[in-house]
Amino acid sequence: MARRPQDLLHLLTRAERLAVRRVQAVLEDFDCSVDAWRVLDLLSDGQGHNMTALADHAFLPAPSLTKLVDQLVDQNLVFRRVDPTDRRRILAHLTPRGKQRWQLLLREVRSDWRDLAQLLPDEELDALLARLAEALEGRDTNVPAAVTTGRGERAVGRVR
Repeated sequence: MARRPQDLLHLLTRAERLAVRRVQAVLEDFDCSVDAWRVLDLLSDGQGHNMTALADHAFLPAPSLTKLVDQLVDQNLVFRRVDPTDRRRILAHLTPRGKQRWQLLLREVRSDWRDLAQLLPDEELDALLARLAEALEGRDTNVPAAVTTGRGERAVGRVR
């Protein structure tokens, strides 16, 4: 890689912040934060997820996530249930209203991003970013891997 690490980091940070800003501009019309959108995103699969998985997906510390989920429960977008396989854990799920809200938000964000899709097809961008993340994790970039969030993974540092 000919590019200096600080240049790459700058470009990635700039792209992430601009992307968040653009999504937030769409979500503001619906009184929804990017963090809430990320939680609704994970819950949209209908599987129910524990708080650790939600925190990882939303990139939030546990106390902030708890406050956010409390707000989503108050808005009747999310409900909590005891995990039937491990009664010590709580799973969050979308309510029917939460599912409708998620679908509306997804439609609006996708509509706003249509022009960007023409610049770089999703598959190319996804593959490129996945390869970069895998390289940074020290994995073989020729082997497909699950997308990771960065939380709970080994720290990246200098090899001794």
